[in-house]
Amino acid sequence: MSLTKKHILITGASGLIGTRLTALLTQNGYQVSHLGRKAKSGVIPTYVWDITQQTIDTKALQGVDAIIHLAGAGIADKPWTKARKKELLESRTHSTRLLYQTLKNETHQVKQLISASAIGYYGFAPQPHVLKEEDAAGKDFLAEVTQAWENEVDKFSGLLQQTAKLRIGIVLSTKGGALKPMLLPVKFGVGSALGSGKQMISWIHIDDICKQFLFLLENPNLQGAFNGVAPNPLSNKEFTKVIGKVLNRPVWLPAVSSFLLKLFLGEMANLVLQGNAVSCDKMQQAGFNFTFTRAEDAIQHLVLNKL
Repeated sequence: MSLTKKHILITGASGLIGTRLTALLTQNGYQVSHLGRKAKSGVIPTYVWDITQQTIDTKALQGVDAIIHLAGAGIADKPWTKARKKELLESRTHSTRLLYQTLKNETHQVKQLISASAIGYYGFAPQPHVLKEEDAAGKDFLAEVTQAWENEVDKFSGLLQQTAKLRIGIVLSTKGGALKPMLLPVKFGVGSALGSGKQMISWIHIDDICKQFLFLLENPNLQGAFNGVAPNPLSNKEFTKVIGKVLNRPVWLPAVSSFLLKLFLGEMANLVLQGNAVSCDKMQQAGFNFTFTRAEDAIQHLVLNKL
């Protein structure tokens, strides 16, 4: 079943994934609208919602067949103060709750919800095996945030025909996310691994993650959690070497010490000092075909095309 020409409402559309996904959907013939903080008219209109006040312009739902839910404050944008941690949690749980209550109480034709989630669900603590969707949630801060977020998403399964969650890995793009700050030091010949360098990076090209949202939309029989990662995760050390190879720069400096990173970043240092290998088997078995399965090809493509 194809949803071509149908109407998709996107939350969090101004972010890295939302911007690229909007372009992909419109190129594929979808009608797209956004939910955001400021109203905007045009080919891709934006309707207003206020997550704090729990209000939404219900006109946003008119004619909508599916919702792609990407809203959530940026994990690495600001230091994790107590207030910021609250914002990271509530920007996800409260936005999801607002969507749920609106769909529950209003007349609509929405049949599908595809929500972002994150591989942070599994926690930072290194695991001896490749993580799959059925593995237990972790116990650190990000794992608790992601679990609470998914619990809110799961409520939609009683309302809609399809409720799916995409546990997104490290999204590669030169326009934002983790790759951009990794490219710069290597470009200037001062690139190095971080901490032990053994922590795994379960990455995915920006285009492949957007295509996975499209794939889930076009296969409404697919339910539940899917890992949004590419087939070949790399250690931080290997990944840094790949960047050096693509940019034709040596990576020779000793690794940046864990102590220094923790000193400057605090608890946020776990974002770069720890990581697990995550499996994409479930997505591949469902029939998804990756464009980029090797980090070198992905980074080369992104750098050449400035994506």
